[in-house]
Amino acid sequence: MSNSKKIEMVVFDWAGTTVDYGSSAPTEVFKRVFENAKIHLTKDEINKPMGMEKKAHIRQLLSTENATQQWEKEYNRKWNEEDVENLYQVFEKELFNVVEEYSVPIDGVVETVNKLKENGIKIGSTTGYTSQMMTKVLPKASALGYEADCVVTPDVTKASRPTPFMLFECMRQLNVYPPKSVVKVGDTVVDIHEGKNAGAWSIGILVGSNLLGLSKEEYENLSKEELDAKKAIAIEKYKEAGADLVIDSIKDLPLAIEEINFMLNKEDK
Repeated sequence: MSNSKKIEMVVFDWAGTTVDYGSSAPTEVFKRVFENAKIHLTKDEINKPMGMEKKAHIRQLLSTENATQQWEKEYNRKWNEEDVENLYQVFEKELFNVVEEYSVPIDGVVETVNKLKENGIKIGSTTGYTSQMMTKVLPKASALGYEADCVVTPDVTKASRPTPFMLFECMRQLNVYPPKSVVKVGDTVVDIHEGKNAGAWSIGILVGSNLLGLSKEEYENLSKEELDAKKAIAIEKYKEAGADLVIDSIKDLPLAIEEINFMLNKEDK
């Protein structure tokens, strides 16, 4: 590690941040799995815990008042851990079958990541997907031009977001420290928490994000007023979670890192 005050690694999330505009794959599969179990949830309800390890996400969804009431009405009992496990097994199988289709890099990702690498910045990634799922995702993303130096999944660390351990594992593998030389970039509230809990910088992205909750078509069809209103809500959520910066698109990341480098050097004076 050099003694200069600068960002040395960026740790990206996957779905909704670098690939899969709007984090469509997990959202669609969660919807399908719960509807098969006769539980009907809104897109906003499904998206709220996004970024967590997927079994924890299912547990969180079942814990909502809406899902709990529907479950008890449908099955005449409270849900339990066996139900969580059963839903997860179905979810994992469904997602594994479709995840490769949703591994196309979001506009600007390939160019931005290449620019960061040219500037000597290492690229890490953490995700709520399992190692097995990533065997489908990584080759497709790589073939389309996006490749991280290090990818860490929750089954490796035995701990998911909002804990910092996946991010710490990226730091360990790529020999980058202290945490203040790392930026976490993501599209969910738990991404921001992951970065802050690690003592790193956290940046939220709007375009393509799960937090904005829009498909590419929906994004392009909204009026400027509607879009600005939705972005304002997402920005507020990021800031409440502790985001140091919120950027419109991943294309704005190099400038954001310059801003953080300036702040780091200012702190040192």
